[in-house]
Amino acid sequence: MSQASTADQVPPPAPSSAAPERDWAATLQTVLLPLLAIFTALVIGAIVIVVSDPEVLRLYRGFFDAPGEALRASAASVTRAYGALMAGSIGSPGEVVRGFATWGQTGDGAALVTSLAPLSESLVATVPLIFASLAVALGFRCGLFNIGAEGQLLIGALASVWVGYAVTGLPWIIHMPLAVLAGALAGAIWAAIPGYLKARTGAHEVITTIMMNWIAIRLVDWLINGPMERPGAAAKTREILATSYLPQFSSDPRVRFHAGFFLALAAAAFVYWFLFKTTWGFEIRTVGASPDAAEYSGMNISRNFVVAMGLSGALAGLAGTAQVLGVTHFLAAGFSPGFGFDSIALALLGKSHPAGVVLAALLFGTLRAGATKMQSLAQIPVDIIAILQALIIMFVAAPAMIRWIYRIGAERAVGEQVFTRGWGAS
Repeated sequence: MSQASTADQVPPPAPSSAAPERDWAATLQTVLLPLLAIFTALVIGAIVIVVSDPEVLRLYRGFFDAPGEALRASAASVTRAYGALMAGSIGSPGEVVRGFATWGQTGDGAALVTSLAPLSESLVATVPLIFASLAVALGFRCGLFNIGAEGQLLIGALASVWVGYAVTGLPWIIHMPLAVLAGALAGAIWAAIPGYLKARTGAHEVITTIMMNWIAIRLVDWLINGPMERPGAAAKTREILATSYLPQFSSDPRVRFHAGFFLALAAAAFVYWFLFKTTWGFEIRTVGASPDAAEYSGMNISRNFVVAMGLSGALAGLAGTAQVLGVTHFLAAGFSPGFGFDSIALALLGKSHPAGVVLAALLFGTLRAGATKMQSLAQIPVDIIAILQALIIMFVAAPAMIRWIYRIGAERAVGEQVFTRGWGAS
């Protein structure tokens, strides 16, 4: 019998049953590690709250005389702080239930509106974070580090405001979508410029997007203090027409929840479909993973750079658009508290996946909304929230620390790992 025919008779190796188990364990770690990172950050935050409370520290000076009193005071301080944080971010479940009961019995929805106001503010704070984080995450998928989300956000807001007050005589069904489209298009054009420079000249997108940020900031400052300034009000544009407002779900000014939240979720679904279900998305992910392999297979690297940056800018522009059409209704100095820069951390926290980005934005939006309540009710500085956010990002970015703390063994990574190329990469 020939050697070839002998080889043909050798049965293929049986699939290992351990492989699905390893995949399941690695997937579990993908979910577990961020949760442990959040838990660890909250524990360390509790320690910071305790040591920053003068009354608790006074009790600890005599800890050995009355240890129980010091520990009870510590627990009370932490409970008060995190309780106020929850009250300011999601409200009281009991009040929500009572509000629904009153509304059902008497038809009076005032108590229900009051109970839902904190959750409404959390969701409102989440909207620009979702859009801007999706923008950065999409850039990451193509191997691009888009630090210009802040500038693209401002340009998108500027375009939407201008269409909102300068274009008149249109019904809501046309005016509002036109203002939204203007913001997305302006952000896309602003981001496509660094994308084109990257594709044609090799200029690094980190440098060019930072420069575009400053151009956008100064351009907005000049316009809101000059050609677009509201008469009698410094550093503020005219208010947009009601026909360009994003729909709000309550006439009560305490509940500012608007349709931009659902628009943001739709954007996340679109980004997922585009990246993982289309040929163009596959090309963008391939260029991000290995540009040499992508070029060898015939993909147009330059085109993908411009397209990825353009789409990224459109998403960032929508972050500003949603804020002006749904919340402020005008553009003023200090419009963004740093949404574009926070989005970089959120894209990393969400592993550059649309679902992860939405969850990370919900977490940070909730923390941001509850910070003021925590300061007013528990007398805890809002800086504690910044510490919590930094700790969460640090632990998520360094999973080896979490594995070491909780003695979790390293598993084989599942799915696509997304990294941007080095600072000096072309």
